[in-house]
Amino acid sequence: MARTTAPFAPFEFMIAWRYLRARRSEGGVSVMTWISLIGITLGVAALIITLAVRAGFRAEFVDTILGANAHVTVYSAPVEVVPDSGVYTRQMRNFPSQVEKILAIPGVTSAAPLVRGQVMVTKDDASNVAEVYGISAEDLAQIPRIAHPEQSLGSLDRFGAENGGIAMGSGLARDLGVGLGDTVRLISPNGARTPVGTSPRISAYPVTYIFTAGRYDIDQTRIYMPFAEAQTYFNREGAADEIQVDVTDPEKVDDYSAALLQAGGDGAMLWTWREASSSFLRALDIEDNVMFVILSVLVLIASMNITSGLIMLVKNKGRDIGILRTMGLTEGSILRVFFLCGAFTGIIGTLAGLALGVVFSLNISHVMDFVNWLNGGSAWDPSIRGIYELPAKLQLSDIVKSVGLSLGLSFVVTIFPARRAARLNPVEALRYE
Repeated sequence: MARTTAPFAPFEFMIAWRYLRARRSEGGVSVMTWISLIGITLGVAALIITLAVRAGFRAEFVDTILGANAHVTVYSAPVEVVPDSGVYTRQMRNFPSQVEKILAIPGVTSAAPLVRGQVMVTKDDASNVAEVYGISAEDLAQIPRIAHPEQSLGSLDRFGAENGGIAMGSGLARDLGVGLGDTVRLISPNGARTPVGTSPRISAYPVTYIFTAGRYDIDQTRIYMPFAEAQTYFNREGAADEIQVDVTDPEKVDDYSAALLQAGGDGAMLWTWREASSSFLRALDIEDNVMFVILSVLVLIASMNITSGLIMLVKNKGRDIGILRTMGLTEGSILRVFFLCGAFTGIIGTLAGLALGVVFSLNISHVMDFVNWLNGGSAWDPSIRGIYELPAKLQLSDIVKSVGLSLGLSFVVTIFPARRAARLNPVEALRYE
C-alpha cells in the first residue's frame, strides 16, 4: 500500500523542475511549452501596459480639466430684466456677497467671479476665434495650470498692469504669430449700444503672458482678461456671468451641491467638472472594461497552450510515471508533480511579462519617440486626444489584477492534464517498455 506523503513535498518540486529542465530528446520541455511561456509573457505585458496607459491617460485628462477649469461653476437661471418685457439675463449682480458665502463653506478653497465671452482675435492678417475669461489677477494666480504651466512666456505680475495686458494660450498665439509684448485686437459683435443699435466693439490689448496648460483645446482658444476690463468690454458693468469654485476633493464634488446652491441664492444653478466631461469619462470606463476583457482572452489563449504542452509531456513521461507509481508515489503526488510543471510555466511567464510590462510602461515616452521616428512624424494627435503626449501610470491594483488573472488561469488549465497523468495505469505505462 502506497504511503501518503505531505502535499507539495520537496521531492515533487525536484521532479517537476527536472522535467522542465530536461532536453527535448529526453522527453523534456516541448515547443508548445515554450510557446505558452512566450504567450503568457506577452499577454501579461500587454495587459499591464494597456492598464498603465489607460490610467495615465485618464489621470492626465482629469488633471488638465481640474488644473485649468473650475471644479464647480455657479451660475444664474435666466431672470426677466423687466416684468413682462420678454428680455432675460443670466448676469449675477449680487456676486460679491455670493462669493463671500461660498468661501465660508467648509472644503471650498477658492471662489472667483468670472465674465465670459467669445471674440474674434486678430493680428495683422491672421485671425481666429477665442473664448475670453475675465478674471482678477489674484484669482488667475490660483489656477494651477495657468499660474504654473508646463511652459510659459512672460509673467503673471504684468497681467492687467500694462494697458489691460492679457494672457493667451500658446496654441492660439502660435496660430496668430503672436509673441510676448505684441498687441492683438479683440472684436466682439456685442459692443457699444447706440441709438441706431449695437455696434461691434474693437479693442487692442498687449499680450503679457503666454501659457501652455497642457490641454489642446485650452491652449488653442483661451484668453484671460482682467475682470474689470472684461466687465466694460462685454457690457457687464457691476455684474459677473458665473462664479468658478474649487474644492479640496474634486472627486466628491457632488457633496458640496446643497451648500453651494444655498450660498448662490434663488435661481442659482451648478455645473460640475464631472457633468462637463461625463460622456468622455463614461467612454473611458467602457473602453477600460472592454480592453481588459479582450486582453484577458489573450492571456487565456496563451495559458491554454500549457495544456497542450503538459499533455505532450505526460505522453513522453509515461514510463517515468509507471516507475514512480511502482515505487510508491500516489496519484496525488503524480498530479502535483505535473501541476507544478504547468504552474512553473505560468509563474515564469507571468514574472517575465510583469518585468516587460513595467519596463515598457516606465519608458513609454522613449517608445513613442521610436514610433514617431518610424512613422516619420507625430503618431499622437493632440487635437483629437486633447493632451500632448501618451502618458502611463502604473498602479498596484492593475498589476495585482494582471498577475492574479494570469496565475489563476495558468493554474486552472494545468489541472486537466495533471489529473490525466495521475490516473495513468502503471501497468499500461510499462507494458511496452
